[in-house]
Amino acid sequence: MPGKAAPVAEAAPEGETRFAEHAPEGRLTAQRGLYAGPAPIVSKDLYAELEWGSAVRDRDALTVEPSSKVTGNTYFGRFPASYWQRWTTVTSVTVEALVSGDGLLSVGASDLQGDARVVNAEQVSGAKARKVTMTASLDKFYDGGALWLDLETEGGQTLRVEQVRWTVEAPEKIRPTAVTICTMNRADDCLKNLQALAADVSSLHTLDAIYVADQGTDLVESRDGFEQVAKDLGDKLHYIKQPNLGGAGGFTRGLYEVAGHTATEHANVLFMDDDVLLEPDLVVRMTAFSNRAANPIIVGGQMLNLLHPNQLHVGAEYARLNTLEPGQPVTHSLSTADLLGVDEETLKPNRQERRLDAGYNGWWSCLIPYEVVKAIGYPMPFFFQWDDAEYSYRAREYGFPTVTLPGAGVWHADFHWKDWDEWHRYFNLRNSIITAALHSPFNLNLLSRVLMAQLVRYLLGMQYGLSATLIKAVEDFLEGPEVLRDGGVAAMKEIRRIRGEYPETKRHKATDVPGIASNDIGIINSAPRPSMQRLVLIKRILDRVLGRSRFGLGAVPIDEAHWWHIALFDTAVVTDASQEGVRVRTYDKVKMFDLARRGAKVIQRLRKEGAGVQERYKRAMPELTSRENWKRLYEL
Repeated sequence: MPGKAAPVAEAAPEGETRFAEHAPEGRLTAQRGLYAGPAPIVSKDLYAELEWGSAVRDRDALTVEPSSKVTGNTYFGRFPASYWQRWTTVTSVTVEALVSGDGLLSVGASDLQGDARVVNAEQVSGAKARKVTMTASLDKFYDGGALWLDLETEGGQTLRVEQVRWTVEAPEKIRPTAVTICTMNRADDCLKNLQALAADVSSLHTLDAIYVADQGTDLVESRDGFEQVAKDLGDKLHYIKQPNLGGAGGFTRGLYEVAGHTATEHANVLFMDDDVLLEPDLVVRMTAFSNRAANPIIVGGQMLNLLHPNQLHVGAEYARLNTLEPGQPVTHSLSTADLLGVDEETLKPNRQERRLDAGYNGWWSCLIPYEVVKAIGYPMPFFFQWDDAEYSYRAREYGFPTVTLPGAGVWHADFHWKDWDEWHRYFNLRNSIITAALHSPFNLNLLSRVLMAQLVRYLLGMQYGLSATLIKAVEDFLEGPEVLRDGGVAAMKEIRRIRGEYPETKRHKATDVPGIASNDIGIINSAPRPSMQRLVLIKRILDRVLGRSRFGLGAVPIDEAHWWHIALFDTAVVTDASQEGVRVRTYDKVKMFDLARRGAKVIQRLRKEGAGVQERYKRAMPELTSRENWKRLYEL
């Protein structure tokens, strides 16, 4: 019986991109061997380390001086062999290089313990731009380990390598890929990333399109460099202006466009934040991995801390859904790790040797195959936060895991330099409760205890605006799925209005604190964490109810602004987490009692009504995540 004919790709309407699979041209580049980063603030040691002697490290080439050794056993230099063995159908990888001079090239390998071995080597002599290839089998890395290229010279020898490529056998068809950048009034940052992609576009063979969803008033197209970058990217660039629907609305636009223009169900959408420092090779690494995956999977990139470029945020993470805790490092994961440092316990370099299973991946860089969209629908219209976690956990229920790929990294602003007491905490709380309702056992007794504990800490810490934020988040969850009908626009305006009524939500210069002379504010440090927290908690609550305090006024560093310390003050001037100013927290008995009553009441409502509301969200999810709903939100 003859096989079913393949669908014929329709021609794209004029001015649009039609995505279709295409035949490969030779072997598939899985990653490039690079020897310097995309910006001067990035240490070259993240790409290649000098073990002894001297070398000249350029972006795409390396010159090793006599009696020297350079290793690629680094964050960007390593090929994540364990992940390729586990998740793809590839059985071997070849490292290729144009080599000049004399010296030894060797392919190093590690195991889950980090113990190194050599799996292939070649001595070259008198080479002049000679192509050297060495192959390594992907057969002993299931639980962990990586591959890398080492280069070594002896006295009188000089060795130069360039155009280093890790390649694998190409699939029969290459999946088309579109990068999607969501931006909102970060025109300069977004333009820099477009320029980085344009500068490297000749190497990004698997990149078919770039969508920019501009939701701001300070538009990317207004910048002087935009016309040139649009010319450089040509018909790959699709610049879209749309209503501000938050990160969820910006990223979903890429899925929406690709789904409308693909001639096949095999396509990728690669999300990318607008304010990252981009390593363009991320596109090569993530798309190649997806092209050879045995089955469709979400492929996540890792985040490095922009203010500390040598730090890895986390190797892989998951969320404790029922207790509303995102960003939990999985077992054996590196977390806030200095990639140029050593592990304090093992004294070995900080390398992620063990293969990790992620629960979800942040959308600073995350690749979603179209098969996932076709099976599970679009993201929830959350506006901001938890959209990435909810989507990955929903995908997992349909058999699509998330894989966080080592060495595919971008630099993003350090999370711990962002203050928790901001308007976006509303979306964090509300959306985390919705996600828990959709994808966890949703134990309401446990959830109520978690929220009550947060509320008490906020009230003792004189964070009345943050307390009101929590209350509003729970109230809006109980409103049911109707609260998501506009994609979050009204909620954003309302939470900002509510928070504006609480003075401690505003940041001030340390030398210009309202009503307080800056010379009068001395630092009062915190005692250590209490060993008997429950007793201390009861004592602090009693002191607050009775109006007792130990300090009238004092300054408190952000890392010491614990509830048990702040509760001792009438007025505490607390450093903002951004280190750009201070917040003034002042005890207000009336506000404290009012918020405590309101909070207890709404949490009790959650305990009683939560199960019914949960069912409403589950029933509404197909409609909320449908193409038709997003089309309505985009006003198309």
